[in-house]
Formats: sequence, structure tokens, C-alpha cells
Amino acid sequence: FSFVLSLGATKDMGKMLGGDEEKDPDAAKKEEERQEALRQQEEERKAKYAKMEAEREVMRQGIRDKYGIKKKEEKEAEAQAALEANAEGSLTRPKKAIPPGCGDEEEEEEESILDTVIKYLPGPLQDMFKK
Repeated sequence: FSFVLSLGATKDMGKMLGGDEEKDPDAAKKEEERQEALRQQEEERKAKYAKMEAEREVMRQGIRDKYGIKKKEEKEAEAQAALEANAEGSLTRPKKAIPPGCGDEEEEEEESILDTVIKYLPGPLQDMFKK
């Protein structure tokens, strides 16, 4: 430690290395004021951007009204209402789309049907079909 100081190190370097720190009696008060100022700036920034967004939304709504465009939320709500209205008189649940791969089993069924038919044929005919 003394070697570092003898090379021309400053008083601040000694503090960083764990030396004596000067105690500021108002340090806690200053830190609290600084934190309060930061909070106040953050609130002002949020208020500014909320105001700007509100102005933009008014302009967007004017454009929507002019061209008859609906918001995404409104479209989803109408689609959901239409589904409910269609399903209201129905006793069954709404039909679901056929998942992919359901139609692939037909070839296997045809082969199994052919095998079943061959099983019931007499022996000589079975040999003819197997060849």
C-alpha cells in the first residue's frame, strides 16, 4: 500500500483501495434528494409520453372513422360474437378442422380389406393372389 502511494498515487486511489474515507454528514440527505429528483423526472417523462400517445390515438381514431377501419380488438370481439351467435342454436359443439394426416390411413385400410378377403378364399385361389 505504501509502495502505491510513493509512486504518486492520489488520495482518491487510497480510498478506492480501502483507505480512510471522509464521512460526509449530509451524504444520506443528499442521496435521498437525488433519488427524489430522479423519481420526479421519471414521472414527468411518463406523463409526457402518455400525453403524446393520447394525441396519436385521437389522430388514429379520426383516420379509422374516416376510412371505416376497425381496431384489432374490435375485429376479434366481432368474430367471437359471430361464433357464439352461430353456435347458440346448435346442440353440438363447433366443428373442428380435420388435422393433417387423418386421410393418410386409407391405403392401409384398403390393403387390410384385401387381405381379409383373401383369407376367406379357398386355398388354390389364395396362392394365385399371393403370387
